Amino acid sequence: MSAPAARNANTSTNTVSPLRHRLIMGLVTGTLFMEILDGSVIVTALPAMAAAFGIAPVALNLGVSAYLLALGVFIPASGWLADRVGARRLLLPAIALFTFSSVLCAQVSSAHAFILLRILQGLAGAMMVPVGRLLILQITPRDQLMAAMTALVWPALVAPVVGPPLGAFITAHLGWRWIFYLNLPLGLLALGLAWALVPPGRPADAVTRPFDLPGFLLCGGGMFGLLYGLEWVADDVSLAGALVLALGCVLLACAWRHLQQSRAPLVDLSTLEIATFRTAIRGGLLCRMGIGSAPFLLPLLFQVGFGYDVIRSGWLVLCMFAGNLGMKALSVQVLRRWGYRRAMLGNGLLAALALAGFGFLTPTTPLPIMVALLFVSGLTRSMQFTVLGTLAYADMPKPRMSHANSLFNTTGQLAMAGAIALGALGLRLGAWLAPHLGWEGSAAAYPMAFGLAACVTLLGLVDALRLPPGAGDHFISRG
Repeated sequence: MSAPAARNANTSTNTVSPLRHRLIMGLVTGTLFMEILDGSVIVTALPAMAAAFGIAPVALNLGVSAYLLALGVFIPASGWLADRVGARRLLLPAIALFTFSSVLCAQVSSAHAFILLRILQGLAGAMMVPVGRLLILQITPRDQLMAAMTALVWPALVAPVVGPPLGAFITAHLGWRWIFYLNLPLGLLALGLAWALVPPGRPADAVTRPFDLPGFLLCGGGMFGLLYGLEWVADDVSLAGALVLALGCVLLACAWRHLQQSRAPLVDLSTLEIATFRTAIRGGLLCRMGIGSAPFLLPLLFQVGFGYDVIRSGWLVLCMFAGNLGMKALSVQVLRRWGYRRAMLGNGLLAALALAGFGFLTPTTPLPIMVALLFVSGLTRSMQFTVLGTLAYADMPKPRMSHANSLFNTTGQLAMAGAIALGALGLRLGAWLAPHLGWEGSAAAYPMAFGLAACVTLLGLVDALRLPPGAGDHFISRG
């Protein structure tokens, strides 16, 4: 492609009408919600699925982890592919593959076929969602980027909370296969909208950047080892799981060194030199792990610890979703009033206190107090995710958005897996310490689990302390 043609292609990608921009925002937000939801919605359907396959429910956990592992392995390559072929040429096949694999998941009759299809679905999701986010970064004017990034935070807040109760409802009334069949009309709608709305074109430098195969193998292998190791340790603390986790860390360390030395790295780590992005990645990873453990721990607390039924537990957890919803309209105003640094520190402290507060709940706690704590936790969860999701791009130059987007999505996937492992580790630690501390009852392990989550959240605020006053605040004052 000649230089003028490349410039024209790049221009076509970045120029869209306001109405078309809003429709593309809806498309990307919808695909992001669908991808995250598919990681959590089948959790409550596993017993019914296992019965259909004739295996034990625990043996089907790999169907959940295989999807998340595929996401983690292939997300780092999504930015290069989008730059190479253009967002439209990658997004359309990704949506089609995600939809097709969902339909096949609904029709399988064996666990092995289901797991393979979940890997395929994860591969499609790894291309679909980061490319959609990158598309928004490319077509959104700088003065509207704050509002766009705030909107893209919403699916990550809602999907993990509503996924398990939604899966339980569909399984009870329609059958577990409809969890996947429902992706067919949604996927076809998304495919039609993408075909009509997403402009052609690709960045002008796309044809010259080679694929970093060693970087992909090291990053992919490291993410696989780390995510699978976390999954293993969360399920069963053993030497084998620790070795897999250690291998993942070693491969990621090698990947880090390679990416720093490569002339054309798969992910440009120089983006971490930008203080606001570094805080959103490093401190944000810990904050999202701590806060993200709540949707995993709360259903266990209510059902296993307190003996509540699934319906009552689901309604209580949805109080957190109500808090997410309540903060959505206020988050930008809070940021404009307090700024990024003070908002991240103050809200992060409140989020940690809310997490610690869950450890003091008992079956006799008055319902209004329980609901109020869940609602406040939802408020702080929504605010912190908004802070991190927008701060990451506050000072990021447009030409480096692709690399920043790949790194942000990769750490986000790691945070999701780390949150579950953190919750499980906290429960094991609590179960071991409870007899020594004189704690009794079926909920005795949960104060330690929520306390550990609160401590990790507080640890994630250290990077915010290092931010200079006013860092990133120019981004808030824009549209």
